[in-house]
Amino acid sequence: METNKDRLIEVNISEVMRKSFLDYSMSVIVDRALPDVRDGLKPVHRRILHAMNELGIVANKPFKKSARIVGEVIGKYHPHGDTAVYDAMVRMAQDFSYRYMLVQGHGNFGSMDGDGAAAMRYTEARMSKIAMEMLRDINKNTVDFGPNYDGEETEPKVMPARFPNLLVNGSVGIAVGMATNIPPHNLTEAIDATLAVMKNPDITVMELMDNYIKGPDFPTGGIILGRSGIRQAYETGRGSIITRSRYHIEDMDNGKHRIVVTEIPYQVNKANLITKIAELVRDKQIDGITYLNDESNRDGVRIIIELRKDVQPEVVMNQLFRLSSLQTSFGVNMLALVNGAPKQMGIKEMLQHYADHQIEVVVRRTKFDLKKAEDRAHILEGLRIALDHIDEIIHLIRSSETDAIARAGLMENFKLTEIQANAILEMRLRRLTGLERDKIENEYQELLKTIADLKDILANHDRVLKIIEDELTEVKNRFGDERRTEISEADFTMEDEDLIPEEDVVITMTTNGYIKRLPVDTYRTQNRGGRGVKGMAVNEDDIVEMLTTMSTHDYLMLFTNLGKVYRIKGYKVPGSSRTSKGLPVVNLLNIDKEEKVKALVPVKRESESAYLLFVTKNGLVKRTSMSEFDSIRQNGKIAITLKEDDELMGVKETTGDDEIIIAGSNGKAVRFHEDGIRPMGRTASGVKGFNVDGSEVVGLATSRDGTHLLAVSQNGYGKRTPIEEYRLTTRGAKGVKTINITEKTGDLVSVRAVNGDEDAMIVTNSGIIIRISVGDIGIYSRNTQGVKLINVSDEESVAKVAIVEHSEENEESSVDNTTQE
Repeated sequence: METNKDRLIEVNISEVMRKSFLDYSMSVIVDRALPDVRDGLKPVHRRILHAMNELGIVANKPFKKSARIVGEVIGKYHPHGDTAVYDAMVRMAQDFSYRYMLVQGHGNFGSMDGDGAAAMRYTEARMSKIAMEMLRDINKNTVDFGPNYDGEETEPKVMPARFPNLLVNGSVGIAVGMATNIPPHNLTEAIDATLAVMKNPDITVMELMDNYIKGPDFPTGGIILGRSGIRQAYETGRGSIITRSRYHIEDMDNGKHRIVVTEIPYQVNKANLITKIAELVRDKQIDGITYLNDESNRDGVRIIIELRKDVQPEVVMNQLFRLSSLQTSFGVNMLALVNGAPKQMGIKEMLQHYADHQIEVVVRRTKFDLKKAEDRAHILEGLRIALDHIDEIIHLIRSSETDAIARAGLMENFKLTEIQANAILEMRLRRLTGLERDKIENEYQELLKTIADLKDILANHDRVLKIIEDELTEVKNRFGDERRTEISEADFTMEDEDLIPEEDVVITMTTNGYIKRLPVDTYRTQNRGGRGVKGMAVNEDDIVEMLTTMSTHDYLMLFTNLGKVYRIKGYKVPGSSRTSKGLPVVNLLNIDKEEKVKALVPVKRESESAYLLFVTKNGLVKRTSMSEFDSIRQNGKIAITLKEDDELMGVKETTGDDEIIIAGSNGKAVRFHEDGIRPMGRTASGVKGFNVDGSEVVGLATSRDGTHLLAVSQNGYGKRTPIEEYRLTTRGAKGVKTINITEKTGDLVSVRAVNGDEDAMIVTNSGIIIRISVGDIGIYSRNTQGVKLINVSDEESVAKVAIVEHSEENEESSVDNTTQE
C-alpha cells in the first residue's frame, strides 16, 4: 500500500521560487503591463476595443452602458477584475490622458484633479472615430487571432493599427523588473516620421527631429525645455524631458500683478498641485503670494496666483517651478514588446517596427482580397458556363433524382468544380434574364482587373509602400491637428536673474527706510527752476534721503549708520509706481530696527574700481579693497568700525589713483589724492580726511566722477565750479570755500562731481523730485552762491541730489519758473 510519504517529491525551494517568479514576471511583462510595438496597446486595451467592435458599439452607433462593455470584456477575453478593465477604458476616454482618445465617453469620466469616473452602471461609451482606424480591416485576415483564456472564443493578438498608436498616445506601464514610459506625440508629426523612415531607412534621429517629429506633444500642452533630453530619448530609448506650465502675467489695480497658469505638465494632479503651492506659501518657502484660486472650467485650466506688489512675478514663478509640479521631469523609457519579448528602442527602431507591421497588414489584406476575388471569379466562371448551356443544364437537373446526382452530372458533363456546381444549383431563375446575364459578365470582367491589380501589388513592394503612404496620409488629413506642447530652446537651469530684463533703474530711499525701484524715464526732464513732479508719497515726517541709478542685474550695496554693509540684486528691490511709498527696507534685509541705511553703492559686474572709500559724518576717511566685500552674508558684514558720536556719511568706488573731494555743511571743501590714505582692513576706523570745524560732511566726490563740482544748498541754490579751482592739499585740512553760505541759500546740502552732460535729480524733504539738465546750471567761481535751481517753500528744503544720464525729453514743467537769482 502506497503511503503519503511515498508520494512526496523533494524539491529545492530556491529553484521553485526562481522558476515560479520567472513565470509570473514573464506573464506580467507579456500579458499585462507592456504594449506591443506594432499597435501600442496592452492586452486589456486591445480586448476592450475588440469587444466593443464585436458588440457593434462603434463610432456611428449609439452609446452603450460601460457595464455592458466591461462585462463582455471580462466574460470573454480578460479574466481579471472589472475595476481593472473599467479603469483602462476610462483612461482611453480622458482628453487629458490620451492625446487622441480611443473611447468616446458619456458621463463623468474623471478629471485632472484626480477625481475618479462615475460607476460603470452610470456611464456610457462607444469607440471613437480614430479608434476605428485601429481595427480597420481586422476581418480581412490582417492579423493573427488566438484562443481566449477558456478556448471558446478567439481574440486578436495585435490590431491592424492604421496609425502609429504607440507614439501617438504613448504608454505607461510597470511590469516586474522593468517599466515603460512613452510620451504621446502629435499624429501629423508621427505619421510624417513613419513615412520618412519608410522612404529612407538610413535617416538619422537628428534629421527626424529637425524635419518631422519635433518632440512629445502632451494632451495638456505645456512647454518642453531644451531638446537635449528629447534627442537622448529618441536615440537611446531613455531620457529625461523637463516640462513646465504655460502662464502669463496680468496687471491688477494698485500696481499688483497676478500669474495665470493656463496649461500644466502631463500627468500632474491639479488639485494636489494647488495644495502644494498653498503649503509652500504657508511654510514661507515662497514669499509674495497673497491669493490662490483654481478657476478652471470646461474651457480649460486657469489657476490664479495673486502677488504682493513688491515682488517680481518672474522670480515667484521660477521658485514655483523649482518647488512645485508646475515644472516636472518626464522620464522617457521607450520599452515595448517586439516579437513577444521586451525591448528598449529609439524612435527610429520603433517606427521601423511599425512600418514592417503595416507592410504585413497590407500584404495579408491584399492576399485576403485576392483569394476572395478569385473565389468569386471561380463561381462566376461556372455561372457563365451554365448560362451558355442553360437548356442542357435544366434538362440534367430535371432528370436527376437527388441534389448529389445533379451535382455529379454537372461536374462530369461540363467540367465544373463542386463549388461551381453548387452555385449553379442554387442559382435563381431570374438570373436567366438578359440583364442579369450582362451583370454577371460585367462583374466577371471587373474581377479579372481586380485580380490582376492585387497580384501586381503583391509582386511589387513599391506599390505596397505607396498604399501605406496613401492610407497614413488619409488618416493624417482626417485626424491631424496642431501641436499643443511648445518646445523651447531655453535652459531649464535658469536662475531668477535670467528671467528679469536688464534695464537701468532708479533706487530711492527715505529717512524712514522705505526703498523702491523705478524706471529711469519715470522723471521728466524739466527747465531749471521748475516746480517738479511728485516723486514719492511720503509721510509728513519722512523725506527722500538717497537716490541712485543702477542696472537691475547689478548688486546694490547698502551701508548703514552702524558701519555695516548689506548686499542685494537690483531687481530684488521692489518695483513701484512714481507716487507709491515703497517697501520698508527692514522687510528686505536683516537689519536691526535702530539701524538706518546711509549710503547706496551700486556695484557693476565689470568695474575698474579696486577700492571703496568711506567718509564719516565727522570727516574720518578709510580706503578698503573691494575684494573684501565679495561675499556678504544675508545678515550683513562690518564695513567700518565707527567711533563714538560718528556715523557713516558716504561711500565711493575708487581706482587707487583718484583725487578725493570732501565738502562740509559749512560750505568748505578739501581736495587731496587718495594715496594719502593707506588701504586698511574692513574693520578699521580710518584716519582724518576733512576738518569739519564744527560742521558735518555733506558731500563726497572723486576726480573721475566729473570735471566740475555741483554744489546745491538747502534753499535750492546751486552752481557748477571747475575742480581745478580747488587747490590740491593733504588730507585733514579745513578746505576752501566752495559756495557762499548765506541765510538766503541755507547750509550746503550736496556736492557732486559732474561733466555737464548729465541730468540732476533734486529731491526735497516733502518728496518733490525735479530733473534738470546739468548743462543748464551756470558755472561760477568758488566764492559765489549760485542760482535758484528749484523753488522750495518756507517749510521745504532740498534733501538730496542725484546725478543720472541725460534724457532727450524736455517737457514743459508743471509750473515753469526760470527766475535766476
